[in-house]
Amino acid sequence: MNPHDVPTASQLLEAVREWIERDVVQGSSGRLSFHARVAANMLAIVERELELGSGQALRHAERLSQLGCESDHQLATAISNGQMNDRQDLVRSLVRASVVDKLRVANPGYLVGADAESAGEPGT
Repeated sequence: MNPHDVPTASQLLEAVREWIERDVVQGSSGRLSFHARVAANMLAIVERELELGSGQALRHAERLSQLGCESDHQLATAISNGQMNDRQDLVRSLVRASVVDKLRVANPGYLVGADAESAGEPGT
């Protein structure tokens, strides 16, 4: 339950992003237009992180747990030390799912044309 009234943080971000895209980018040129597009892209990333982030964080923790790790650093160390050599297929699958989740926030356009469903876990 959200303790705040509307508009929500997501709705506010969306409104500002749309204004930048519609009015600032279209009504400017050169450096200002470029910076406005960058700002709009950053706001879109924040919107997607607010929407998807909590579910992704839970799934990421579950993936790490499946590998017996508590953090990305611990997983990277285990991979470097060869401790995951006997589970390379599982590691590859779980790391790929985490990368797909990151792309869904950072730039979902990179997943267009790719088989995004098979790139992640079912139902993600």
